[in-house]
Amino acid sequence: MKPSALPSDVNLMAATPPSSWQLFLSTFCRNKGAVIGFIVLALMVLVAILAPAIAPHDPYELFTGQEQLPPAFLDDGNAMFWLGTDDAGRDTLSRVMYGARYSLFIGLSATTLAMLVGISLGLSAAFWPKVWGKAVMLVNDILMSYPSLLLAIIIAAILGPSMTNTIITIALVCTPPFIRLTRATAMVELQREYFIASQVMGAGVLRLLFITILPNCMAPLIVQATMIFSSAILEAGAIGFLGFGVQPPDAEWGAMLGTARQYIQSNVWLAIWPGVAIFLAALSINLTGDGLRDALDPKLKQVT
Repeated sequence: MKPSALPSDVNLMAATPPSSWQLFLSTFCRNKGAVIGFIVLALMVLVAILAPAIAPHDPYELFTGQEQLPPAFLDDGNAMFWLGTDDAGRDTLSRVMYGARYSLFIGLSATTLAMLVGISLGLSAAFWPKVWGKAVMLVNDILMSYPSLLLAIIIAAILGPSMTNTIITIALVCTPPFIRLTRATAMVELQREYFIASQVMGAGVLRLLFITILPNCMAPLIVQATMIFSSAILEAGAIGFLGFGVQPPDAEWGAMLGTARQYIQSNVWLAIWPGVAIFLAALSINLTGDGLRDALDPKLKQVT
């Protein structure tokens, strides 16, 4: 008799566990809200990039005699202007599309700047905890004791209205959460055997901080960045609404809301569309962040 056949290669391949990337994707895709949020966010980014090509009109073009038109689906609307026009006769849809460029760029730039500064200060505070670490955390606690929006308004009023100052303002306000999270995560990693081994082998300070420790701290920092990104867009809108951010006639969602508030009773549509855009951007980013949290946290991963 012939010996029994060995298990086939197909069965061996079927028993192979999924890779970390496959596990990440499967966990993220199981969160339907995160998938929807990511799709909406991707569409917004695509609209922001392609705004010059897909916008029906120039966002600065004035259509005389067409001021404050309602959307095209209402009785007094004009088919040329799907979402109506603003107080100066400019196409609202085009301005909302171009506004995505300003609002998303401000949020992304402020989050990136805050993340770079916060990670650097948090790692250094964990590595030198006695004098430098205590000083950094003291200042950090003072900044976090103030409401972020109030602090942002104060700083924006001091620096003056402009897009650059808005980015700096929001970055300053969003830096403290990164410092605290980075320091807390790094303090745990400093006790690991791999760090002690790297230190014994003579690795330099920069290598220890940014090559040895930082990669093991990135999962919670990525999730934190998505939450900060959402907050940055909301704060940019609030600063623009109060007149301390991007100045008219530039199409920024917060500035558009600020202009529309005086017409809120006569033409509520001027405030609805930029408000909806801010709401969708913040909601989609938060939903995406929830999905990233589930996918990056080993305790929440489930192999199906």
